[in-house]
Amino acid sequence: MPEENVLLKMEHITKKFPGVVAVNNMTFTVKKGEIHALIGENGAGKSTLMKILSGVYHADEGEITFDGKPLITSSINGVLRQGISMIYQELNPLNEMTVAENIYCNKEPGRKLPFAVDYKMMFQNAEKQLKEIGVENISPRERVGRLSLAQKQLIEIAKAIANDSKLIIMDEPTSSLTESEVGLLFDVIRRLQKRGVSFIYISHKLDEIFTITDHVTVMRDAEYAGDAPTRELDENQLIRMMIGRELTNVYPKEELPIGEVSLEVKGLTCSGIISDVNFAAHRGEIVGFAGLVGAGRTEVMETIFGLRKKSAGKVYVNGKEVRIDCPRDAISNGLALLTEDRRGTGLYLDSSVMDNIMILAWNKICSPAMVRPAKGRKVCYEKISEFSIKTSDIEQPVNQLSGGNQQKCLFARWMQMGPEILILDEPTRGIDVGSKYEIYKRITESARAGKTIIMISSELPEILGMSDRIVVMHEGQVTGILDNKDIDQDIIMKYATGLMDHKEASHE
Repeated sequence: MPEENVLLKMEHITKKFPGVVAVNNMTFTVKKGEIHALIGENGAGKSTLMKILSGVYHADEGEITFDGKPLITSSINGVLRQGISMIYQELNPLNEMTVAENIYCNKEPGRKLPFAVDYKMMFQNAEKQLKEIGVENISPRERVGRLSLAQKQLIEIAKAIANDSKLIIMDEPTSSLTESEVGLLFDVIRRLQKRGVSFIYISHKLDEIFTITDHVTVMRDAEYAGDAPTRELDENQLIRMMIGRELTNVYPKEELPIGEVSLEVKGLTCSGIISDVNFAAHRGEIVGFAGLVGAGRTEVMETIFGLRKKSAGKVYVNGKEVRIDCPRDAISNGLALLTEDRRGTGLYLDSSVMDNIMILAWNKICSPAMVRPAKGRKVCYEKISEFSIKTSDIEQPVNQLSGGNQQKCLFARWMQMGPEILILDEPTRGIDVGSKYEIYKRITESARAGKTIIMISSELPEILGMSDRIVVMHEGQVTGILDNKDIDQDIIMKYATGLMDHKEASHE
C-alpha cells in the first residue's frame, strides 16, 4: 500500500494486564477516506486496541503512526487534538445541556471578556456543523436529553467533526437503533467519507459490515487473524476468521414437542404504554416477540414481571391466576427476566463475578442461622464451567469481562434459580457470533428440558431462526401471532409497522 494513502498504522502493538495478554503483536492499518471494520469475538482485543489508539491505555510495545507522524497517546485530549475521535457504544452526552454546548464542550467560542462564552457564535457554528453532515432537523438550542438515541449518535459525529477529526472510531453504533435510524447514520458516514474522513467501524452485525465498510480486519485471541477488502469476503469466511472454525448452523433450533400452556396473558394493559395484550406460551416452546423499537415488547415483559404496575388484565401460570406486584412475586411463581440492558439494570458492575452469579441463590444454599460461603464458591465454579464463562477468578470484577461473558453470568444467575418461564430481552445484543451460538444452544437446551422461553429480539433473522411462534407488536398492541412456518421478514415487518393487523393464535 502506498504510504501516501495510509492514515493510520499500528505496528506490533502489545498490551498486558495482570494474568492476561489483551493485545499481542497486533498490526492494523487504515487508509485515508476508508471505512474499515474491526471485528472479532468479545474478548478478542478490539476494545483494548482502540483504547490504546484513543489514549485511554498506553501500549507496552509497538509504534503508532498517524497521518505520517508518530502519534502521541499520553492523554485522551492529546489524541483528540491530533485528529482522532472515538464514539463509544455507551453514549454519555451532557443531557441537560444544549446540542451546541455538547458539540463545543471545552472548546466554546469566547468573547473578548475572560471566561465568557459567545453563545451566538456557538449556536451558529453548531448549526453549520450539523448541516455539513446533512442533519437539518435538530436545533442547536435543543436540550440533548430530549433527543433520540440515533440523534445523540449524530451529535457525537458533529462533535468529532468540530474537532477536525480525520479518523472517527465507532463502537457498536447501531446496537439500539431502528432500521430507518441505521440508514440515516450510514448516510452521514458516507457523506463524511466523501470529504476524506476515515472510520473504524466495530460491530457484531455482519450484515452491516457488508453494507457500510470497505475493508475488514479480524482479531482472534488478542492477535491479528486476517484482513481483506469487504467485497472479497462472505459471511462464512468472516465467521471462520473470527472463531477459527466453521459454524455450519448459526441457529441450533430443534423441533421439540410442545407441552401444556404455562403462561397466559389476558387483556394486559399499562395505561399509556401497552393495551389489551393477549398471548399464551407453552412448555418446550420458544415464543419470539418482534416489533420496532418502542413497540412495547419490553414494557409487556416488565409488566408481567412486576416492574411496572398493570392497570388491567390477568396473568396465569400453569392455569392459575397469579398476582405479581413486584419481581419477588414473579420469581416465586417460577419466572425469570434477563433484562435488555445488562450493564444498566442487570449486572452489579463493580462487584465480582461470584457476587453477580450468586446474588439470588444465597437463600437456597444458606439458612438464616448459617452462611455457607464455601458452598457458594463451589456452586459459582460449577456455573462458570457449565456456562463456559471466561474469567481469571471468581473475584474478578464483572465489568472487566467481555460482553458475551457478562451475558453468560446473567444466564448463570437465573438458571440456577430453576425458572420454569424464562423471559429473555435482547439476549444477544452487542455480543459476537460465537457467544451468540453458545446462548442459542442454552436456549434450546432449556426448551428441551420443558421450560417456556419468551425471547424479545430486534434482529429478525434471530427471531425466525429460533422461534416456534412469533408475537408481533406495534404501538403497544399485539398485531399478529404467527406460526414460524412459511413466513419471512417482509410479513413480520407488515405487522410491525401496522400495515397488517390480523390476529391469529396457534397451538391454543
